[in-house]
Formats: sequence, C-alpha cells, structure tokens
Amino acid sequence: VNTLRRGDTVLVIRGGKFGERWGEICEAYGVNIIPIDVEWGQAVDPVLVERSLETYPEIRAVLVQACETSTGVLHPIKDLCEIVRERDDVIIIVDAISALGAVDLPMDLWGIDVMVAGSQKALMLPPGLAFIALSEKAWRFCETSDLPKYYFDLKAELKNQRKNQTHFTPAISLIVGLRESLRMIKDEGLQNVFRRHEVLARAMQEGVKALGLEIFSNPPSPTLTAIKLPPEIDGQKLKRNLEDHYGLITAGGQEHLKGKIIRIAHMGYFQPSDILEVIAALELELSKMGYPIEFGKGVSSAQRVFKEAGL
Repeated sequence: VNTLRRGDTVLVIRGGKFGERWGEICEAYGVNIIPIDVEWGQAVDPVLVERSLETYPEIRAVLVQACETSTGVLHPIKDLCEIVRERDDVIIIVDAISALGAVDLPMDLWGIDVMVAGSQKALMLPPGLAFIALSEKAWRFCETSDLPKYYFDLKAELKNQRKNQTHFTPAISLIVGLRESLRMIKDEGLQNVFRRHEVLARAMQEGVKALGLEIFSNPPSPTLTAIKLPPEIDGQKLKRNLEDHYGLITAGGQEHLKGKIIRIAHMGYFQPSDILEVIAALELELSKMGYPIEFGKGVSSAQRVFKEAGL
C-alpha cells in the first residue's frame, strides 16, 4: 500500500500459501496481479521472471518470499534482484519473515527494494513487531502511491522517525526484548549465526534422509525442514503425537499438503541438542506408527554433521 497505485500491475510468485497471500492482498487493494505459479516444494526459475517482465512491461513490482514457510523452499533472491535492478521502473518486494536473522540477505549489495519481516521467527521474540526496509528506489515509488493507508503510512512514519518518535504507540516491551535479541546475534557474530543455521539444517536433513524419508523442498531453507511423509503415515497424527508425548511443536502441511508433510523449524535460539531430540522423537513415533526404523540411524547421521562442522 505504500509503494503502489490503484490499477498497478505486479508479478507474484505463487509457490505456497504465503505466495498466494501476496496475490490476495494485492487484489484486495485493487492492484492487478500476473502470477507465476510454481509447484509447491520448488523454487521459482529466474528465467520465468525475466520472461514475464519482458512480456508485460506494465509490471511495477515483483513480489516473492525469501523462504516460503508453507513449503520450506528458499527462493533465489539474489538472482531475482539481478534481473529487477536493471529496470528503474520495477521494484522487488521480499517477504523475509522466516529468513531474516538466519539467512544472509544483503539488501543493499543485492538490490532488494523492500524487505519485510516479523519478530516471531529467527529474531526469537513473540509476534507483535513488524520490520520493513526500503531502498531509495522504493522510496521514490512511495511518493506516487495512492493506495488507502492510515496506520501503515510510511511517509508519516518517516516524518516522526526523523524526530526520534514513532507515528503511533509501539509495542514497547517487544522493543526492549528486540534489543536483547540483537545483542545475542551481535555477540555470536552474524556470519556465525548464518553458519549455525546452515549446519542445523544440514544435520536435520541428513538425519531425515537416513530414515528413508524425503526432503520436500528444493532447495530447502536453512530455517525449517519440510519432510515428505510416506502415504501410510498421517502427518496430522504424527504432529499431535510429537506434541503430546515430547512437548515438541511442529507444523503440518497446508491446503493439499495437509497430512502429507511435516515442517520442523530450527531458526533462532536452536542448538544441536534440539535437532538430536526431535530426530530421536521422530524415530520413535514413526516406529510406533508402523514405519520401519533402525533406531539411532537418523540421530547418528545428524551427529556426524555436527562433529564435522565443529558444533
């Protein structure tokens, strides 16, 4: 609502529930969408984006998730930025909600124009804070935006920020918590944070594959692992059992993937012991549900990853 105008056309990458939501939001505000529908579990091909921009010169923005949380896919943001940054009349808007703080997304270096995120993922806070950053090009788009907005008016917010104020009352307690989260990230070192997430993800993936299961996402995000379940395993029941028996909160599939995949997050305050615990619990619960398991095979595969990485 801050960068576009009534009747503008945008390119929406729809490869999961949250990509679809981008399109629904645009249509609710009178913005026309041209979708690129990607098979759930797959990343978008940058060639398709470039072709669409050439075919539809009226496109004003490309909307994409860094990580499509519903499928665990990591989209090729750097490649997409290289395509968009050559066009002065197009911006790229990136949903980094399940990526910021765990995935390296150098906004200025790559040319991301708008990046949005939330407090409840890798920043280790309860939900309640939203973050947005804009490039100079995106701010120019703000000057001509005529979509309805009141609380979410970035020009009004910027005016107040320059006076060291906020436009409206913020969630003070969460901002205090954010200071501590950022201190923890700074103390660990940003590159170390990125590496830890990569190692955690690799350990989870190797543990899962050692059990004969498939990773649903291609390529997978370092922030969560989506596991394709065998037809005889009810994903919703598995999810309930993990919570009831071990206190492990996981997520199931959405829409047509309900009961077919299980999603396990490992972003923010996660350590190797957390990964080993969930793999051990998976082994036991899958065995109870009739899936053939060699106990310890998944755990030992993850342990080897941690040993090789020095974690």
